[in-house]
Amino acid sequence: MRKKWWWGIAALVALGLFVSYTRWGQELEFLAGGALVNAGYRLQDRLSAYDFAHEEATPEQVYEEFLHQNHLSAAVRNIFPRTVRHPVVALVACMDARLDTNEIAGDTRHYYYVLRLAGSVMSPKEEEMLELAVDHGVKVVVFTTHSDCAAEKTAADPAGRARFPNLVKAVDERAMRFQEFLHRPLIRERTGQGKLLVKWLDLDTETERAEPHRERASR
Repeated sequence: MRKKWWWGIAALVALGLFVSYTRWGQELEFLAGGALVNAGYRLQDRLSAYDFAHEEATPEQVYEEFLHQNHLSAAVRNIFPRTVRHPVVALVACMDARLDTNEIAGDTRHYYYVLRLAGSVMSPKEEEMLELAVDHGVKVVVFTTHSDCAAEKTAADPAGRARFPNLVKAVDERAMRFQEFLHRPLIRERTGQGKLLVKWLDLDTETERAEPHRERASR
């Protein structure tokens, strides 16, 4: 009986070493962590009422619930602190709530700067922020646009163009801004040296699958 007990301990130690020090073990641990994160997402996803108390919550009630949820999350974070890592990827994504950057990356670790912008439209200050991130060690900049984008729909609608002229102007200039970013001195230098990759990807909003960018039909 004692031999079986020791064999059990030895097996657990071997499993721990396998997980900690081998590539396959680490990949298995990463996959298991991702599965647990997804399970947590799915458990919350089916709960449709924002605060479980009001069918039609007022803005003040929504705000109070937001603070309550934040304090609960912060309490858990205080018990189980996260590892601090320096980002190596800068991810530009639309502010659309259907897009979850953790799911897009398939990774909850802190290797990502995330820039959320309406329609993924950069202005000079965002270009500078990304350039600063590259200056501080980012190796890949992933610029994303997505299907069923409200900003793009507004830009394609005459009434929307009249109502939201600044947003429409930004969407019209989005490709130009992306090229402008590529030609910033540090970005051009790092990409030319092979020390930086800048990619534009299209996201399927429903699945969040990323594919190389393809120009959409012009309006």
